[in-house]
Amino acid sequence: MAIDKVVSASITDSAVTDAKLSFNSNQFRNIIINGDMSQAQRGTTAISSSDNIYGATDRFKHQNDSGGATSITQDTDTPTAQGFSSSMKIDVTTADASLAASDMYRIQHRIEGQNLQYLKKGTASAESLTLSFWVKSPKTGTHIVNIFDNDNSRSIAKSYTISSADTWEKKTITFAGDTTGALDNDNAGSLYIYWYLCAGANFTSGTLATSWESNTNANLAVGQVNCLDNTANNFYITGVQLEVGTAASDFEFLPVDVNLQRCLRYYELLASGDNQVLFDAFYYTATEIRHVVHPKVSMRANPTLDQTSGTDYYRFIRDAANDKFEDFSLDISTPTAVEFFNSTDMSGTQGESGWVRTDVSSSFIALDAEL
Repeated sequence: MAIDKVVSASITDSAVTDAKLSFNSNQFRNIIINGDMSQAQRGTTAISSSDNIYGATDRFKHQNDSGGATSITQDTDTPTAQGFSSSMKIDVTTADASLAASDMYRIQHRIEGQNLQYLKKGTASAESLTLSFWVKSPKTGTHIVNIFDNDNSRSIAKSYTISSADTWEKKTITFAGDTTGALDNDNAGSLYIYWYLCAGANFTSGTLATSWESNTNANLAVGQVNCLDNTANNFYITGVQLEVGTAASDFEFLPVDVNLQRCLRYYELLASGDNQVLFDAFYYTATEIRHVVHPKVSMRANPTLDQTSGTDYYRFIRDAANDKFEDFSLDISTPTAVEFFNSTDMSGTQGESGWVRTDVSSSFIALDAEL
């Protein structure tokens, strides 16, 4: 009897372990990073025409080649009872009611090729992809989402319809696998996802590319309504998921620390605002301070500086004194170590050490390794 109980317990424990392994094997099925818009290291970002920048919510880039302007923020307006706490809001601050042929605004999400090899793109076994997301648009009618293969200059586009303006709606779109053009196995951008908010004739005068084809601009956004035609317009999106297969699964919520770690590969905020401690530093010479920063995670590539600069934006505190300065420069930059210095505003004693703080409310400094 005792032996039977031991065997029974072992089988039960094994079943539990198998169940846990089965669950874990399905994690990270979402190819999109920060699809729930919970990470927003850049805070509020305003962009005007001819901007191509990351703004507000991490990993989502904004390409504005229109005559309008927008403000991008992380927002708490979300679909009811779906588990989301944040969305990305695009607020039209300058309207573009009459689109020129070259006008266009689109949200982008760029994905590394080495994260996509299991799609088997460019082979007879190429996988289909299903994109799902929640959207709240100021305009009813046809909207376009497009996948662009940056390695082989190929595109596919699908339309989705907004039934009720200013109302959260869930959209699910399936894209066939592409048997042409393998994706590069590296850390560069291979697949780009585009959500259009407006598009002029250069992007709408052809036939929508509902099957994979060599990229033709005129076929990318056929039928797209103009979401930038009024300053009262706000466009929201959240719950973005891209996964292998022809059906959408429930959104994959990740722990906040895991989500942040994935974002830090591309961008790390060091300080924002007044009187924020940055790091220790020392006088390398009598006119130059230096410091080495080790990013929290290994970054995708050698990062550059994303910073605000101006008179007395930063200060070096040492020996009961303050040396104020405008900005930083980088000497050596690798994915795991970055060397900061300033040699334009400094005067002190070689070897003297201290620490650096921000000094105005608009101070902002970050490491940028985005695609």
